Amino acid sequence: MKINKLSLRTRIFFTMILLILGASILIGILAVIQYKEEAEEYHKDRLLRKEDQIRDEINYVLDKTSFEVITEKIPYILKWDKDIYRIADVHKLPIKVYDLEGNLLVKSQEGFLTDSSDAKIPLRILNGLADTPSRRADNPGKRWVEHIEKDGVKYQSSYTYILDNQFKPLAILNLPYIQDDDFITRELDEFLRRLAEGYLFMLLIAIGLSYFLSRYITRSLKTISDKMIQTRLDKRNQKIEIDDASEEISNLVKSYNSMIDELEKSAAKLAQSEREQAWREMAKQVAHEIKNPLTPMRLTVQSFQRRFDPEDPEIRHKLDEYSDTLIQQIDTLSSISSAFSNFANMPAQQNETLNVVFVTKLALDIFNEHAISFYSDREEIIAKFDRTQLIRVITNLVKNAIQATAGVENRHIRVEVKTDEDNDIYEMCV
Repeated sequence: MKINKLSLRTRIFFTMILLILGASILIGILAVIQYKEEAEEYHKDRLLRKEDQIRDEINYVLDKTSFEVITEKIPYILKWDKDIYRIADVHKLPIKVYDLEGNLLVKSQEGFLTDSSDAKIPLRILNGLADTPSRRADNPGKRWVEHIEKDGVKYQSSYTYILDNQFKPLAILNLPYIQDDDFITRELDEFLRRLAEGYLFMLLIAIGLSYFLSRYITRSLKTISDKMIQTRLDKRNQKIEIDDASEEISNLVKSYNSMIDELEKSAAKLAQSEREQAWREMAKQVAHEIKNPLTPMRLTVQSFQRRFDPEDPEIRHKLDEYSDTLIQQIDTLSSISSAFSNFANMPAQQNETLNVVFVTKLALDIFNEHAISFYSDREEIIAKFDRTQLIRVITNLVKNAIQATAGVENRHIRVEVKTDEDNDIYEMCV
């Protein structure tokens, strides 16, 4: 399913749902990042506090001892009253003390982070500690922190100087510290659970709200769409009236109503053009229908002039035939004229019982063409026709045949009138 095939209402609905889902996922990601940063900051601050407290207690032990406070005496001082074990037990951290060359002097216990390098501080750490600037102006002590990860567990190992009364380095204090994230992880899981519950509730509300809001937004558009579908050029279209519509919908409605006005003007112009075209077509048809009777009338008169013989015993009969033909054509002209004057169609069909063979011969007699021959399978074929229209059809067919064969040597035009065995179907071939 392509997105561009979806309806506007469906797009609005899914867009709002995706916004809610996207916001919940983004807040969840930001929460995880925030908790991780807070966890790192918490462990950093906690280790720093522990370090300051342990160093202060060690300094207190050094101040009250009767031994000479030098680097070599530190193991005896810290073990004399088991102070190093007490301090480590109180703060729940293993304590290691090294001399300034990085050699181990004393430690409270085996640390949880066993390393073969416990007996000696690596040179890079010594150099890093020496090059580190003082933490505070009122505390010239320097500090170096190593970050270690082993078996998926994160550790921090801090190194700082133990100072004498003159603020000169006396020894190096090392505190291995494990980053226990269980508490923070539980808080994060609880927060994410509550966040998911809250957003699930909001999602259900958003689905309902999106459905009704999308229907409300697209309701006006559907009204406009229905009106546009019903718009026709051949009828009067109604304008759209929408109350309390937004600015965009109002502009769209105004554009549609303006289009309806222009459409009505165009329809009026088109109707006027169609009427004019109809009159032109009607004038052409009338002119054609008038010319059709004139041609056989002219041929009849010419034939009469050529064949007139006062001594002919059939002169009266022929004169009657010529007269009948002229009268029929004159009646046709009269009917056409009446129809045109009454703004009606061509003359309505007036059926009468005719002998099709006789009428066809009568119509062919007006053509003085030796190339025209007539054939009928019967002497009489009685049928109901409009005499005028039948003669017009025969005349037009023969005239078209004469024009089509003009310039052809030894041309022959054959007119046939046939019926089927049941005398139901009539055929005329030219």
